[in-house]
Amino acid sequence: MNVRVPEGDAPAMTAYSPSTFRGLTFHDATPRFADGSDTPRAYLERCLETIAAREPTVRAWVVMNQQGAREAADASTARWKAGKPLSAIDGMPVGIKDLLETRDMPTQMGCVGYRGNFPKRDNAAVWALRQAGTVVLGKTVTTELGGAHPGPTTNPFDSGRTPGGSSSGSAAAVGACMVPAAIGSQVGGSIIRPASYCGNYALKPTQGGINRGERQATSMSTHGPHAGSIEDMWLVAIEIAKRAGGDPGRLGLFGPDAPPAARRPATVAVMEAEGWRLLDDASRAAFEAIVDALRAQGVTVLRRADHPAIERFEQAIQGVQALTNVITGWENHWNFRNLVAQDPNNISDRAKSVLAGAEKQSIEDYRAAILKREEMRRAHEAIGPVVDALIAPASPGPAPVWTGDVPGQPQIKRPTGDAVYNTPSSALGAPVVTVPLMSVGGMPMGVQVMGQSHTDAAMTAIARWMAESVPPVAA
Repeated sequence: MNVRVPEGDAPAMTAYSPSTFRGLTFHDATPRFADGSDTPRAYLERCLETIAAREPTVRAWVVMNQQGAREAADASTARWKAGKPLSAIDGMPVGIKDLLETRDMPTQMGCVGYRGNFPKRDNAAVWALRQAGTVVLGKTVTTELGGAHPGPTTNPFDSGRTPGGSSSGSAAAVGACMVPAAIGSQVGGSIIRPASYCGNYALKPTQGGINRGERQATSMSTHGPHAGSIEDMWLVAIEIAKRAGGDPGRLGLFGPDAPPAARRPATVAVMEAEGWRLLDDASRAAFEAIVDALRAQGVTVLRRADHPAIERFEQAIQGVQALTNVITGWENHWNFRNLVAQDPNNISDRAKSVLAGAEKQSIEDYRAAILKREEMRRAHEAIGPVVDALIAPASPGPAPVWTGDVPGQPQIKRPTGDAVYNTPSSALGAPVVTVPLMSVGGMPMGVQVMGQSHTDAAMTAIARWMAESVPPVAA
């Protein structure tokens, strides 16, 4: 039975500290499942208790299937008791972004025009999660159609701020310790930015690393997990990839079954990109403290002036945010056009404005953008022999305040925050991991670790080392 979560009021969470906050974890609970001192059903019930307490304010969920979740948790409990779990994530409660189809819950995509849409089939990643024994608990809020128009979700650390988008509910559900992991998706910045705002670990895999199933329309979209720990992040991603593989024609995500061991990089480079000028003083100071801490640990940190390949890369990615918008707008506008034609009153003005911009583009504009993207990718490949990874802020500051548009005034342009630090990895098709190492003004802000294609496991290993060895910073 599908159960809608009630709305209401509840107190916001206290200020965030990266030194003391601990996300909800699952990997360390499974030994207790094995020895019988805990069970997946009991774990699920604790998650449901947290949801009942926090959901009235956070509003991360669209719909939940609590009955189905309890049945799945009971089945997992029996498997652990028999010593036959299906995977390392057997029994893990997970949330699914409401862009991905689920056979037992509607898929409404944050859009009034899709209200009641219920295809009754599973996305490839959802199917893989069920095959691995996870407990698919519910659908998490997405911005409208995965775009800029926000849903009702609030930041778990300050209800007056955005959780980010478009994976708003997935990020907030993990940040609020409702579930240990949730699936998001990214075209521009929809996994990494909300992870930064909500204090999560997250993986945006190499392009095509996780099978998107029915969601193949855009050339830069990827699926990836938000999690309360880097171990759970990796386990969710690899267990999906082992079963569903990658997108058609892609090699898919590969790496060890167990979370990669922590590895200190020898050399990293700071990626300034277009977002550097947007950092406020406190956010810049926090990130520079991370850079200083890396150097203190013996890591060589290069800046753009230190190597010509890094400077060429920085020059190549100038304009990447606008380029991402051109490519995504062109690829999406066929679907948007049909939606507006069929049901114009149930599509937001924001979505209509995106469509209007895309309709002004030509095939020549799109081709030029694709060629420019290839140039950026070549510049990125050229720094592969120079550095083990790129590091950068995962967002140009903490989550901005969002209390809604003001009637009679122009709509706020980026109500879920600025994706300026996320579009590089999206356009490059590069793997990136967010590490919750900073707080600014009592709000989370992540550091991202980006690598070459198919270095997802290596980036996870470096991110894990940073999480374990680099002191968190509060500014």
